[in-house]
Amino acid sequence: MAHRPKRTFRQRRAHSSDSDGAEEPSSEPGAPEEQAAPGLTEEGPPSGGGRVEVAAGRARGRGPRGRGRRGRGRRGRGRVWASSQRAAGAAPRAEGGSRVPESRVVDLSTDEERETPHSSESKDDQGSSSNNSSSLEEEFSSIVNIPDSAFIQAARRKRELARAQDDYISLDVKHTSAITGMKKNSDEDSESEPDDHEKRIPFTPKPQTLKQRMAEETTPRNEETSEESQEDENQDIWEQQQMRKAVKITEGPGLDLSYSSELQTVKKFDTSISLPPVNLEIIKKQLNTRLTLLQDTHRSHLREYEKYIQDVKSSKSTIQNLEKSSNQALNFKFYKSMKIYVENLIDCLNEKIISIQEIESSMHALLLKQAMTFVKRRQDELKHESAYLQQLSRRAETSTNESLAVDEKTQWILEEIESRRSRRRQARALSGNCDHQEGTSSDDELSSADMNDFQKTQGDISQDHKKIFEDVHDDFCNIQHILLKFQQWREKYPDSYYEAFISLWIPKLLNPLIRVQLIDWNPLKFDAIGLKQMPWFTSIEEFMASSMEDSKKEDSSDKILSTVINKTLIPRLTDFVEFIWDPLSTSQTTSLITHCRVILEELSTCANEVSKGKQDLLKSIVVRMKKAIEDDVFIPLYPKRTVENKTSPHSKFQERQFWSGVKLFHNILLWNGLLPDDTLQELGLGKLLNRYLIIALLNAIPGPDVVKKCDQIAAYLPEEWFQNSAMRTSIPQLENFIQFLLQCAHKLSRSEFRDEVKEIIPILVKIKALNQAESFIEEYHLDHLKSVIKEV
Repeated sequence: MAHRPKRTFRQRRAHSSDSDGAEEPSSEPGAPEEQAAPGLTEEGPPSGGGRVEVAAGRARGRGPRGRGRRGRGRRGRGRVWASSQRAAGAAPRAEGGSRVPESRVVDLSTDEERETPHSSESKDDQGSSSNNSSSLEEEFSSIVNIPDSAFIQAARRKRELARAQDDYISLDVKHTSAITGMKKNSDEDSESEPDDHEKRIPFTPKPQTLKQRMAEETTPRNEETSEESQEDENQDIWEQQQMRKAVKITEGPGLDLSYSSELQTVKKFDTSISLPPVNLEIIKKQLNTRLTLLQDTHRSHLREYEKYIQDVKSSKSTIQNLEKSSNQALNFKFYKSMKIYVENLIDCLNEKIISIQEIESSMHALLLKQAMTFVKRRQDELKHESAYLQQLSRRAETSTNESLAVDEKTQWILEEIESRRSRRRQARALSGNCDHQEGTSSDDELSSADMNDFQKTQGDISQDHKKIFEDVHDDFCNIQHILLKFQQWREKYPDSYYEAFISLWIPKLLNPLIRVQLIDWNPLKFDAIGLKQMPWFTSIEEFMASSMEDSKKEDSSDKILSTVINKTLIPRLTDFVEFIWDPLSTSQTTSLITHCRVILEELSTCANEVSKGKQDLLKSIVVRMKKAIEDDVFIPLYPKRTVENKTSPHSKFQERQFWSGVKLFHNILLWNGLLPDDTLQELGLGKLLNRYLIIALLNAIPGPDVVKKCDQIAAYLPEEWFQNSAMRTSIPQLENFIQFLLQCAHKLSRSEFRDEVKEIIPILVKIKALNQAESFIEEYHLDHLKSVIKEV
């Protein structure tokens, strides 16, 4: 006997809470479904008990009936869908020799555990039915009244039409309206509907159009709510219980035949409906595109995988080589330690730089305040004293005997000035300096209260300065220790040291530490520590001296000191020059020149690198001296009858102001060798000598005092300007001074101070005015002075 082909039916996706997660793949609409329906009548039953899969939950609405046996119905369930199975002991054919389809007897058990008891129970029932068939038929004829197929179909159509009028949404788009009509109002119609053995189970879905099938494939399924899932579960249990009850009742031969005949009316799929052809080219093109993308992704992943494999191999090889080579391990350890050390050093300096800047600003503000105090006091005193002398002159001109009205402030200032002068005279008398000229003092004394405040503030700043690195290890704040680290690097690995250009980075690392040492350094004080005696300077010199014997490398090491001077020291000197230096102070000027001379002449080995800082410093010096000439030089002119009396206030004031100008003249010319000669000649000779000093000399009475002043001016002139032996005339800026000397000599030769003429000739000879000196000697027949010219 030929076996029936295997039947496939569309299965509903399980969303029930009883699902195990296993789900059979749904059959495609089309040919498989078309072959399923005819198989029910054309093929005979198989040799064994045949099974027909039935999608679970096709009929809804019998939950209340199934709840009573829920525990027994769920026992042994492994999947969410039930399977239709032919009874193992049922007769394959009826008495009349007619063929009975396998779908006549339905078993909804889905597992083997429940199937075995059911089969044994069926066999027992068959045995009993064969012995008592006649009595059982009579009993059933009186108990069960099975309607015919026409009545069942009419009742089904009536129920479908009644349910189609309701607002009903199917939970599974793959089932027909006949199936979905069974999902609603189960509780309301449960009493009026017939039992499950009276209903026809549809094994195949209703045929669908191509548009419907495409909508099923593209539209996602709607998620069922928890309430509907519970309802599906209860419905499944109830269906199984009712079907099992019906099967047990109808296991007799006669009843089985009648029941099977009623189920023959299952609606078949209409094979005459033609479906539109599917465009396979589009599907093929999409599949090829998808395949190409996947292949490209796969190839890229393979390339990345191969790259990672190579990287892993290379890393392992490097690790092995480093482990085998002890020198490389030591090198790596050294470089790593240097890297960590430099990072920690930079972090330390970055943290401390704020404190360094604050303390620098505090010290600079303190010194600036003191310098501004001196300048302002000098200008105020000059203003009040000049105004007082003008009042005296006006009273003398009017010849009035009225007392001079002086305000209290002016009187207090005059008394303070005279008090300081008296103290300076006493100090000079004790020191034995009797040749001092009034007006050449710096006048930078402070009162005891102001001096105490200044010293207290300076002491507080010095204490804060010492606390900057008190919590830092010497390896990170001691310049000598830091340079020792780099010296070890240079000695052990010179190639990497010079390739890393460490000599360019060391000045930047040392800059904050050097600035800390320069906080309390004042280059304007005569007792300031010398540059070569500073700790950082000696440490850098030792580091440079230990460099390797390579000219190129030595030069790169020598740049460290010049770079430190250019980037750290010169900017600090520039600040002192611009804001704190007083050009009228000889002590400040001398100390500043000493430090600048060391820096700009002895230590500027790399002129190109230092040139910018050097030019900035020299420019600030020139600007500051110009400002001093314009603001601080004031030589009043009084009538000769007023200044003839050397003890008069006018004469004393004029003398003090003149010698103050001569002092500034001297301080300017002290920069000889550091500033260009043209700049010095313009400042000292052009702006100061010819504009102020010569005018004051012309207003003075010729005599020994005038000759002394001229001799002092000539003494301050640099000898380097007159070293050319071929010179017979002096520099152009001294032409007015030479003419004044000749004029003064003519007047003295006709006065009682004739002997003073011999003091003027050496002055002319010194400034290389030889032609003028010879002419004067020949004119006045001073042959004994010709020897002075010959000595030159």
